[in-house]
Amino acid sequence: MSVQLHQIDLGGEAKPPLLLLHGLLGSSRNWQTTGRDLAAQFHVFALDARNHGRSPHDPVMAYEAMVDDVIAWMDARQMAQAVLVGHSMGGKTAMRLACRQAERVAKLVVVDIAPKDYFWIAHRAEFAAMNQLELTGLQSRAEAEMRFEAQVPSLRMRKFLSTNLERSNDGRWRWLINLPVLTVALPVLEKNSLQVTDGFDGPVQFIVGGRSEYVQSADHSTIRRHFPLAQIATIAESGHNPHMDAREEFVRLVMGGVGG
Repeated sequence: MSVQLHQIDLGGEAKPPLLLLHGLLGSSRNWQTTGRDLAAQFHVFALDARNHGRSPHDPVMAYEAMVDDVIAWMDARQMAQAVLVGHSMGGKTAMRLACRQAERVAKLVVVDIAPKDYFWIAHRAEFAAMNQLELTGLQSRAEAEMRFEAQVPSLRMRKFLSTNLERSNDGRWRWLINLPVLTVALPVLEKNSLQVTDGFDGPVQFIVGGRSEYVQSADHSTIRRHFPLAQIATIAESGHNPHMDAREEFVRLVMGGVGG
């Protein structure tokens, strides 16, 4: 059963709709600056996936469920079609939606992810650090970042993880994400969201970070097998988050590849 997704309206009313789907442990907030840039051409909505951000917690965490959530969100607004922009986990969701319900996708933008399994990605350390964090007595996000240091060497990643912490009205810290469910679901989320026979014949733009290991040149043939019209652009100076690392170039590619 679908859940009612929280969204942020980033502007562009009366223009063609564009939906932004974040990655694992992210939220709609990750897209605010880039989304407002894209609002020059689109009516931009950033959605929180189930068990993330302000969206409801639910025991089911799978790509099929996330696709159903997005479709239900569109249906509730009588939105027949939208441009989909998905990063990482959100890209896997967007790819599956496009392949299974092509009529709902005007155009597809997939950000630094490919249709393949990702068991080699080292999420285990981050999840272990979050699950081991004792929230009782925690004073600040900075303290949480310090406690993550032994297991998560990257300061940038430690800060990213801490964005999922929120202080309640009583002063206590809690996780915004549904950490237990996401921990259990991690092996499912790392898998390819597509089947061999899945395909989408509409316009597709893949945007890849040149300093990221998520999409390799060997993946291009697989991408084009599922998405025969795919254009693949690499932003050389970007890592896994080109919408943050190289925002202007990212927006230019989305505007050119999708809006033209």
